[in-house]
Amino acid sequence: MTSISLDAAKDMIGKESGVSEWITVEQDRINQFADVTEDHQFIHINPDMAKMTPFGGTIAHGFLTLSLLAKMGEEASIVLDGVKMGVNYGFDKVRFLAPVPTGSKVRGRFVVAAVEEKRPGQILITYDVTVEIDGEEKPALIAKWMGMQFTG
Repeated sequence: MTSISLDAAKDMIGKESGVSEWITVEQDRINQFADVTEDHQFIHINPDMAKMTPFGGTIAHGFLTLSLLAKMGEEASIVLDGVKMGVNYGFDKVRFLAPVPTGSKVRGRFVVAAVEEKRPGQILITYDVTVEIDGEEKPALIAKWMGMQFTG
């Protein structure tokens, strides 16, 4: 990924910084996430029982979909010139709008919402992120996500 200046990043406010590649959400990934988080709700891990729900089958955990932002952000977010490291700063908003059926593909669409120099060499970048589901009109989630980059 090409790095950009702080001024160029500020010029991107309101503009799309990128769209990630599609990620397939398979049952094995969902099962592993259930084990790690100890969230074994049947709608995620039991295909037979999940068939009887309005979803018609298993679905990904909302938090699994949210956690995929880490990979999506690598592909679609801004990297500032001279960055030494970046850290997740948190969320101002997260909404789960549609279930992600097992086997679906998701990707993240990132729009720069704000760029703020908190201290010299500490730049907080806020994104409006939409996680799209391939072939679906309604997104899986929307979020206002913040990352702090340290430069110099």
